[in-house]
Amino acid sequence: MRYFLTLSYKGTNYNGWQIQQNAPSIQGKIEEALSLLLRTPTAVTGAGRTDTGVHALYYVAHFDSREEISDRTGFCYHLNAMLPYDIAIHDLRPVRAEAHARFDATEREYRYMMRTAKDPFVRETAWLYYGRLDLDAMNEAAAHLLRFDDFTTFAKLNSANKTNICDVRYALWQRDGDRLEFTIRANRFLRNMVRAITGTLVEVGRGKMTPDAFRDIIAARDLSLSGSSAPAQGLYLSNVRYPDTVFLPE
Repeated sequence: MRYFLTLSYKGTNYNGWQIQQNAPSIQGKIEEALSLLLRTPTAVTGAGRTDTGVHALYYVAHFDSREEISDRTGFCYHLNAMLPYDIAIHDLRPVRAEAHARFDATEREYRYMMRTAKDPFVRETAWLYYGRLDLDAMNEAAAHLLRFDDFTTFAKLNSANKTNICDVRYALWQRDGDRLEFTIRANRFLRNMVRAITGTLVEVGRGKMTPDAFRDIIAARDLSLSGSSAPAQGLYLSNVRYPDTVFLPE
């Protein structure tokens, strides 16, 4: 039987979601714990890759169990007890046998967190940036993202993407005191795309680039034109959405 796990994690101590040789990963820790709990080797498939140091407020992964898990609350409790402090399991839901955590996702949301005043508690979870930023200009530039579908400019060099086409549906900066937050939603994202977009929008906020120039570099489809990528520690996968049809009736 197939299940969707809902979880969150702090990515500081991991080389991203995906299993890698000789490096700790979120996927590796969960597979190890699940295999012990289910008493059989158990593979886990995630909603997508997150890079080294990137976090997830909401992440979904699927796995198969030979037997039905009747006490799902208890199962999550025991799984959490086996996992390190920086990975938390929140929910377990039965899904259809063909449901896929990655391919069935219809929308993903990322948030990027920045702080503009020194804070000793956010060094690993936000970008500390002390310069002044023009959020109106940044939002004017961000609005252009919704008018394009080819994001080659923000693709990672030598990535294995079959296509750089993405449907960006929402992009907005918000300020709350010394906290800045950028939220972006799309059907899919290219590797490093959000960090590249964020770093380039900060160039707009600094006055180093106009919103119209930002639009032009998207249209150019030239990754050499994008700004420096924002640091990994400020990025969070914050939501993954699925059609109701993937879930089994409760």
